[in-house]
Amino acid sequence: MKAPRVTLDQWRTLQAVVDHGGFAQAAAALHRSQSSVSYTVARMQEQLGVPLLEIVGRRAVLTDAGAALLRRSRHLVQQAQQLEELARNMDQGWEAEVQLVVDAAYPTEHLSCALEAFIPQSKGCRVQLREEVLSGVEEQLHSGSADLAISSIGIAGYLPQQLGTLQFLAVAHPQHPLHQLRRTLSHQDLEGHLQVVIRDSGRRQPRDEVWLGAEQRWTVTSLSTAAKLVSRGLGFAWLPRHDIAAQLEQGTLAVLPLAQGSERAAPIYLYARKDRPLGPAARILADLIISHSQSD
Repeated sequence: MKAPRVTLDQWRTLQAVVDHGGFAQAAAALHRSQSSVSYTVARMQEQLGVPLLEIVGRRAVLTDAGAALLRRSRHLVQQAQQLEELARNMDQGWEAEVQLVVDAAYPTEHLSCALEAFIPQSKGCRVQLREEVLSGVEEQLHSGSADLAISSIGIAGYLPQQLGTLQFLAVAHPQHPLHQLRRTLSHQDLEGHLQVVIRDSGRRQPRDEVWLGAEQRWTVTSLSTAAKLVSRGLGFAWLPRHDIAAQLEQGTLAVLPLAQGSERAAPIYLYARKDRPLGPAARILADLIISHSQSD
């Protein structure tokens, strides 16, 4: 790949000529001589082989090619400035990236609000977001692949910050045979029907937290898939209330009238890696996650 012929300083000079209305004004704004500014733009045109400016009366006016190139150059200069700012921030201990691992059952609304609030404070720090289920979050934290982790299980050896409580409901389509019994349901009633279960994404010691042990079991990898299957009458499942609010309102899902256990509450926790202190960006993101988890 050939090295660029035109430097960022040259693009900045052309921008100054256009933005300030001429060579003399650009020279004053850049604290340079007018001859230096004129030479820089003339040299650019030679290097590019394209006329960028033309003199109309006493004004330097962009050509069509110059206007197109100038628009693109503004993005280039802006990206270079952002890169330099990121380098300065990193020199001051600011992270280039934060690894965030989240249990898939955590409300997307809370998470998106926290991330939106993080953007203007991020100073260019990227967020690597990964969704896991149950022990998958724990494994990512133990392996060092997570700076911050949101989990619905207690993780030994880490200090948790409780974010709230998730509510899971036992649901099925209103026309499902379990609802047609039209009575309070027992554990034995459920065992005779298909249960849809979310697969634990952990590999070492995966959990079957809500499986009842019935032979009729379908295991899926996402909560949304489980909700779609159950909404079509294919089995029953325990699903987060916040994820199925629309289906409950529309009548494609209904809570099963269990004698006990139709509602299950699970605390949700925020954890931080402990092999090294969190950087400033991760601490800001953690505070925002805590704040927005209490927004309801």
